[in-house]
Amino acid sequence: MSQYAEFLRQDMRLVLLRLLVELPAYRANSSVLNAALDNFGHSVSRDQVKTELYWLSEQGAVKLEEMGPVLVATLTERGQDIASGKARVPGIKRPGA
Repeated sequence: MSQYAEFLRQDMRLVLLRLLVELPAYRANSSVLNAALDNFGHSVSRDQVKTELYWLSEQGAVKLEEMGPVLVATLTERGQDIASGKARVPGIKRPGA
């Protein structure tokens, strides 16, 4: 994977967490998150969004529930700390100052 592609992936993971911070109950489904990512310059497939959500789940940043064809992601306390820059995880872009 190119350095630029890795940068985009890390940014997308941060954007996903920041989107969840802003949503009621800190949760949303993968389809809604996919549409929102497009507004932030990340035009990716639904499958890629699900892959990144699974990765974020492995890091303890979100909890996932499978609801038919979509995943419902809920931000964890750790995910909120990562989104605000209080915690760092390799593979997730650190928020800017």
